[in-house]
Amino acid sequence: MRRILTIAGSDSGGGAGIQADLKAITCLGGYGMSVLTALTAQNTVGVHGIHEVPPSFVEKQIDSVLSDIGADAVKTGMLANGEIIEVIARKLKQYRIRKIVVDPVMVAKSGDFLLRRDAQEALVKKLLPLATVVTPNLLEPPSLRACGSIPWRE
Repeated sequence: MRRILTIAGSDSGGGAGIQADLKAITCLGGYGMSVLTALTAQNTVGVHGIHEVPPSFVEKQIDSVLSDIGADAVKTGMLANGEIIEVIARKLKQYRIRKIVVDPVMVAKSGDFLLRRDAQEALVKKLLPLATVVTPNLLEPPSLRACGSIPWRE
């Protein structure tokens, strides 16, 4: 059984975020673990509030999981801010995680922003270079979709 760590926000509606990642991991026969970066109050209509997890607590969650259970792969989702992105990038290097899927999750389907605009540079410079696969959505900036040698189809 593969150990998959998802690092993302919580979607109170259950249709995205940690909840959806853990459902997918389980359906595919993996052992899912999670690190929360933000709590959202959202439903099918929109995002009604975001509470960001302090970067130091994100770091504690990562250390707790990876120092004990480990991970065969990591998938990121909503990361909220640049400080959290920097912590995640540093920890993925520290634990020598090689299979990394980065889903930038910058904008919700409702159009609400889930990543602070000033965090985009940290995402592009710190986390994307570590990624095996990047899965941006149509609503995310073209500059991110065209990043590096990542193929993009509209």
